[in-house]
Amino acid sequence: MEQAGWVPASVDLGRPSAARMYDYYLGGSHNFAVDREAAQSVERIYPGMSGAARANRSFLRRAVRYLVERGVDQFLDLGSGIPTVGNVHEIAQQANPSARVLYVDVEPVAVAHSTALLADNPGATAVQSDLREVDTVLEAAREVLDFDRPIALLMVAVLHFVPDSDEPGKAVARYRDALPAGSWLALSHGSLEGVPRDGIQDTERIKAIYRRTDSPLALRPHEEIAAFFTGFDVVEPGVVALSEWRPDSDDAYISAYVGVGRKPIPGA
Repeated sequence: MEQAGWVPASVDLGRPSAARMYDYYLGGSHNFAVDREAAQSVERIYPGMSGAARANRSFLRRAVRYLVERGVDQFLDLGSGIPTVGNVHEIAQQANPSARVLYVDVEPVAVAHSTALLADNPGATAVQSDLREVDTVLEAAREVLDFDRPIALLMVAVLHFVPDSDEPGKAVARYRDALPAGSWLALSHGSLEGVPRDGIQDTERIKAIYRRTDSPLALRPHEEIAAFFTGFDVVEPGVVALSEWRPDSDDAYISAYVGVGRKPIPGA
């Protein structure tokens, strides 16, 4: 079994990780044989998975740039994953060197590598926590971010790993209520809508692979994804297919919805 000095002792190298599979799709190197095997099984069913991961990363880039252009300089990135080229802090700090970012992920490899990568960056920090542990995450965030000013909450390709039984909508609402007025939510979420009928069986096979990880897939329809923006004013073009949100490239369509919304400022 593979080992490396940066791998925390708690990591189960015999079980694939959704975060490390995503790293593989993006061409990263912080994944193991068990992750590559699972990811390649997905790709045999859906050859476009790597392209879908890159398209999702492209949305993250577009959303962060959109927010920076509107004066946002604080980011809380939940389910941030393993750092690859084009991280939030790289995008934000290129435009504003004083921008601050807190990365949060439950995957120990993601946090260990993030911590090493950010060692010389005082404006970016990573902590290991589960986004469902809202109080714990907010406590960590208050040590890094200024809750008297707007914060951008990023939930990119993470809520589809939270089952309905864990009430992801309530978690999002608790973050919304804790954020100061004028804060933002940027979100992307996988969906079965738009998948051809003959592709549903393939999707079920992919979901079966992810059930081997600690992050089984919970794909949702547009209506449920849009509901995560309750209490936010969604900006144009709304909660739309990923490839339709302020595109600046020719990303192919993937079965995911995305959106960006702002928490209203009373009296504004």
